[in-house]
Formats: sequence, structure tokens, C-alpha cells
Amino acid sequence: MVGTSLAGLRAAQALREAGYDGALTMVGAEPHQPYDRPPLSKEFLQGKAEQDGIALAITDDVAALNADWRLGVPATKLDTAAGTVVLADDTDIPTDGVVIATGGHARHLPGPSVAGVHVLRTLDDAIALRQDLQAGPENVVIIGAGFIGSEVAASCRALGLRVTVVEALADPLAPLLGPELAQVCARLHPENGVSVLYGTKVTGLSTVDGRVSGVRLADGRLLPAEVVVVGIGMRPATDWLTGSGLHLDNGVLTDAGCVTPLANVVAAGDVARYWSAEHDAYVRQEHWTNANDQPAVAVANLLAGRTITHYRASGYFWSKQYDAWIQYAGRTAPTDEIRIIDGSPEERKFVATYHRGDRMTGAFAINSPKIFTRTRKQLRANATDRSS
Repeated sequence: MVGTSLAGLRAAQALREAGYDGALTMVGAEPHQPYDRPPLSKEFLQGKAEQDGIALAITDDVAALNADWRLGVPATKLDTAAGTVVLADDTDIPTDGVVIATGGHARHLPGPSVAGVHVLRTLDDAIALRQDLQAGPENVVIIGAGFIGSEVAASCRALGLRVTVVEALADPLAPLLGPELAQVCARLHPENGVSVLYGTKVTGLSTVDGRVSGVRLADGRLLPAEVVVVGIGMRPATDWLTGSGLHLDNGVLTDAGCVTPLANVVAAGDVARYWSAEHDAYVRQEHWTNANDQPAVAVANLLAGRTITHYRASGYFWSKQYDAWIQYAGRTAPTDEIRIIDGSPEERKFVATYHRGDRMTGAFAINSPKIFTRTRKQLRANATDRSS
């Protein structure tokens, strides 16, 4: 198992649950036992949760895996000819099967690292950012208005900090949610005291004594900032697979069952870019639900030695920002018709559905978990009917 975050842990659990009782090695680049990432931008950042409170498995569950844990030592090579995984300390681990669950790395701004400038992907990232926020900076600038940037903005406001969000796109969530619902999400920021600059590019940083002091914008403005958080996406962690013979293109390319061209090598989670017949394309998803659900399919095919089942994503994700619990499920298109079936967007409590002709393609809700859950079940039932 290369990768010990959610997808790696779920894959290990699936192996044991399927009856595999052989040697199991867990290789993780981070020194920590598996932990949950969503709280990093919310409860952990606000000081409402600590490391022991975000563990993905209790000690007894970890022990029950009967695995050899190699933490803090990343894999540097997959030698398919020799059948080994090579670690950074030059250890060779012999393998009969490999699950690639290495996730990804947060994207950084170009140039050297600067004190006070953070990304948020790992527990260590969150610890460093929390320390800087607890120092009480006068101005925090967040680059990127995606879900990570928006959640960090909400956490900073909860800490009483002055926050500005800078986003290069004019309407970043519109391709996913449609313009109407994207604007509902966008208005959460100013409604909670956060300044937002959409359609604005960052050109650089200003520093004083090696620490960030401001963010330079393409229009010539300089935003004062003692802390900067960069939330501009991630790149799949595939560098260690160069020369392995696997197909690498914005992730590890697999078939519809998460199997690579080598039947004894599968991929799951953020790093896997699997073939989707529904999309007629390779798809890579960076949602918690995908990392939680996909490993079971990958492991079933790994143990079978061939693809016997395909992965079908639910398309579900959620985000908590300010007092809004945002939920989405499905596979929608910008041209889908949107219908408000309960509540009101103005009151920030509603459920909307997406439709393509007579078919429901997705659901979206803010602060309406019960009705959203019922609607999501209907969405899943419709999808099952179409595929049967």
C-alpha cells in the first residue's frame, strides 16, 4: 500500500475484510498515522480539534490490520521488473500487488518559499498555518476561492481575523453549480465580512525581512498581508512512478475498475484517473467520498487478478463555510435546468435539483440535510434504473 491517507487505509481494510491474510506493508510519506483531512480547514484550524480527534482509525483498528507501517519515508520508485517498491531510505519492498494511493501535493506560487505563506494539504501544513493565525495577523489574504480557500476564509473569520480572498476566475464555481447557485455560494463571503476580488490575478508577493507583507495584483494594487494562504489546487503525486511503465497523465490512468495495464497494480483516491464510460473520458476526483468508496473496487479487482467490477462515483461532496452546510451530488452540466424544490436561496436553506430533459442529474443544498438525503437517494435510484 503506497499512501496511508483515507484511500490507503480503506484499501488496507478492504483487503483484510476480503480475507487477504498475507503480508501487508503501509508506506506513507507523512510521519502520521491516517487522519481525516476535512477538519484541517475547519475545526483543527480554529482550535476546536486536535490531532487525536481527527484520527481515521483508533489504535485497535490499526493493530487489527496486522500491517508493517513505514511512515515518514516516501516511495521513490516502482520497479515493475523487479517487483519492488523502493523507498527514500533505499529500502526495497518486494510486492505481489500494489495499491497506489499517494494522493497529491498542494500547488504553490512560483518562486522561493516565504515565511507566512502557506498551503493546506497535510496535517503539518495545518499546524504551521494555525500557529501563524493564532499570532493574530492584521490581514490574511487567501489566493483561490475554491472550497479549500473558502473554508479557510470562514475559519479565519471565526477567529476574528480580517480576510481578503483573491480569485483569478470571475465565477469559479459556475462550471460545476451553474451561475445561479454559484452566486449563492459566492455571496457567503461578503455576508460574513470577507472581501472578495474575483477576476483578479496575483503577480507576486512583497516581503519585509524575509516574511510576507503583501500580495501584488495584476491591476497594480498591493494588498497588505501578514499571512497568505494559497489554495490553487493540487497535482497528483506521481513523480515516483516515472519509468514504471504505467500511464501517467494528470494522475495514474486506469480502466473503469481502477486497474492499471499491470493487473497487480491498482490506483485509488485523488491520484487515480479512471475510465468513465458515462463521461466517455478519464476522470479524476478529489472528493473525500471518492477516496472512501473507490478503494473497495480497486481491491476487489486486485485480488481477482482482473477487472471484475467497475467503479461508479456518486459525485457527492460537502463543504462547511460560515453557518452554511453545502452538499452536492450527481453529474451535472452547465446547461441543466435548475429547480428549487424546497426552501429559499435567500434564506440560505434550500434544496435544488438539476434536470436534463426528464432526467434528474444532480442535487444541491444548503442547510437542508434531511431533504437533500432523500433527494440523493432518489438520484441514486434513478441512476440504478438507467444502468439496469
